[in-house]
Amino acid sequence: MPKEIRLPFKEAVIKSLRTGDEVLLYGIIYAARDAAHKRMVESLEKGQDLPFDIRGQTIYFMAPSPAKPGQVIGSAGPTTSGRMDVYSPRLIAEGLKGMIGKGNRSPEVKEAMKKHQAVYFAAIGGAGALISRSIKSAEVIAYADLGAEAIMKLEVEDFPATVINDIYGGDLYQEGKAKYQYRKQE
Repeated sequence: MPKEIRLPFKEAVIKSLRTGDEVLLYGIIYAARDAAHKRMVESLEKGQDLPFDIRGQTIYFMAPSPAKPGQVIGSAGPTTSGRMDVYSPRLIAEGLKGMIGKGNRSPEVKEAMKKHQAVYFAAIGGAGALISRSIKSAEVIAYADLGAEAIMKLEVEDFPATVINDIYGGDLYQEGKAKYQYRKQE
């Protein structure tokens, strides 16, 4: 049974999550990709505020397609998280608590997640049309000039994800590989 999580994150919820947990997210998440991440980190380096209060929040690494008439958003699948790895440790240090995407994270990001207590979820790649059904509203809130890479505020219900990296150093991808790794018979 998936755990239902109301966002933004509360400390007790972060501590309760373990690698492999399936979750359903409810509340507000922010969609941002590498160009927006770069701008956010540049803003922080200049001593400027971010376009939203990042403390306790979750960022979805998503590339939306245009909405068809009557839709809130088009296909909303995850994009490769590794492109955000150069920026994520700084945002985690500022209070980011959740990230959603696909693929492995760097050792630096995993260390920042342990140090600052943040989690990384995987969304199902290739299921963007299904995921979009979980998005109840979508609004560009910053960097509109970036087009599909603008920061969007999304209200979600029943948003499915799986915990890949928890605050304890767990890594579902590594655990999965180890489980099926060839072991030479002695």
